[in-house]
Amino acid sequence: MKLEKYKNDLEKLILRWGILLNSLYHECEPIKFQEALIGMNDKEKEKEVLNDILIFKDEYQTWYSESLIIIKQLLPDRIEDFIKLYQKPKNRKDITWENYSIEDLLNSLIVRQRWEVIVWTSAAITNFEQQRSILKSLKSRFESSLFDVTQLLQADLFDNELDAAKELLKKWFLRWAWAIAGVVLEWHFWTVCDTHWIKTQKKNPGISDFNDLLKKEWVIEIDIFRFIQRLWDLRNKCDHKKEDEPSKEDVKELIDGVDRIIKTVF
Repeated sequence: MKLEKYKNDLEKLILRWGILLNSLYHECEPIKFQEALIGMNDKEKEKEVLNDILIFKDEYQTWYSESLIIIKQLLPDRIEDFIKLYQKPKNRKDITWENYSIEDLLNSLIVRQRWEVIVWTSAAITNFEQQRSILKSLKSRFESSLFDVTQLLQADLFDNELDAAKELLKKWFLRWAWAIAGVVLEWHFWTVCDTHWIKTQKKNPGISDFNDLLKKEWVIEIDIFRFIQRLWDLRNKCDHKKEDEPSKEDVKELIDGVDRIIKTVF
């Protein structure tokens, strides 16, 4: 059922993208849009397209936010690429057709040189089309033999567990929140080892054992190794007697760190 939900949500987002693209052309390239309608030579289809026209700026943010959620679940390593297509580049000196962003479009940014318009909102269409390509690449995951449904469902379970830990943290049940985060991290490492056919010699390995093993097998780089070491230190810091109560900041750092690892280490 969860798998079908992801499939249905993805199909809706791709369908919504088509409507938004028509709306974007309607706003940015009205002449080309009209020519495309005439080229259909189908009055009913033309009427359908016109009835679906939306105000791109009003609807895009919702589409973008929902797309980020599903990419985070199914293809987290493409999140950054998807976001870059939206955000204006940092340290940009000049605005050109190549570096114009969807964020620029939403701000109605137009570049003029004297009386001539050099760059306008149409420049963002390419970025929007690339965002669709990333979304469409998610569809292949459902048919790919590399797609592990168990991992998908487990990732969803881990998200729910961490949400529970965050709620406990808000209510100052620090040790309960800490315990949940630590267990989620260990469960995740078991899955990562299974995925890479890595076997541990210890019957009950801990976070540090998993960390050393994954580094040895080149699953993680040195920066991630050190980051996990920090999480292990936090776990140990919380694992003391009652008189040495962990701080809320320490538990929050542990939860946030675990959330990062389960989204980036597979």
